[in-house]
Amino acid sequence: MSTAPVTVKKAEAKSKRKVSLQRGETIAGLLFVGPMFLGVTILVLLPILATVFLSFTKWNFVAGIQGIEWTSVGNYQELLKDDMFIKSLRNNMIFLLVVPIYMLVSMVLAVIIDRFVYFKGFFKVAYFMPYISSIVAVAVVWQVLFEPSYGPINEFLKAFGITDPPKWIADPNFALISIMMITVWVSIGFNMIVYMAALQSIPKDLYEAAEIDGANNWIKFARITVPLLSPTSFFLLVTGIISTFKVFDIIAVLTQGGPIGSTTMLVWYLYDTAFQNLNIGYASSIASVLLVLVLLITLGQWVAQKKWVNY
Repeated sequence: MSTAPVTVKKAEAKSKRKVSLQRGETIAGLLFVGPMFLGVTILVLLPILATVFLSFTKWNFVAGIQGIEWTSVGNYQELLKDDMFIKSLRNNMIFLLVVPIYMLVSMVLAVIIDRFVYFKGFFKVAYFMPYISSIVAVAVVWQVLFEPSYGPINEFLKAFGITDPPKWIADPNFALISIMMITVWVSIGFNMIVYMAALQSIPKDLYEAAEIDGANNWIKFARITVPLLSPTSFFLLVTGIISTFKVFDIIAVLTQGGPIGSTTMLVWYLYDTAFQNLNIGYASSIASVLLVLVLLITLGQWVAQKKWVNY
């Protein structure tokens, strides 16, 4: 009796079970991913598409959907002639400088605390507290410190003979610098904690071998620590630059974009255009430009990281 038909039936049954198993795994995977995908679609993807569409229109949402007026690229042409938009963009570019500054300070502090300081837990908490504190509380504290007439910072400067110290957030020439100083102070703690965690993954053997070869602390830092921390630095650089384009709360509490627009940045200008002037179409064009800028900068970092990040 031939066994061929039996073998074929077994193969077919095995194939059906495999297909059924794969189908079951696919359904289970979709059920797990479904809620997150639905949330991302509704809360992220659809708003992005709606923003891009509205950027080609003139619309005051008070007038309702029927008030939408198609303007094609009119909003983008107007942006090129908008002095406040250009100033906001320039301020954002200047504000990017805070990222390498607080990254460098955080890295140095992380190395010092990790290797040369006792009570590491205390310093971690002390430096991390500003990051988790309410931005309103932080802003109020710095508002008092920066008070032009009798603030502690200016009183300290006067004690060293500086008779005419800056007016800080009340001075158009120093307001943006003041915001940058606060941002650096707030951001150091988080970056330092991340760097300290990354330092634990560097093999101690490398430092011991470098010591045997006569390397001093600077050589070990420059040739071992910095290169092996480059993946962490890349992560913090990408997330830090993205966060600088989203800065809003500290400006809303301290300066509201002033004085004379010196601290106006893209997100604040977008907010002011959309919710103060009710010009949703123009605000959407600002948001679209902001999205493109962040994508281009992030893409540039991903390309450049191949030359300086060591995995």
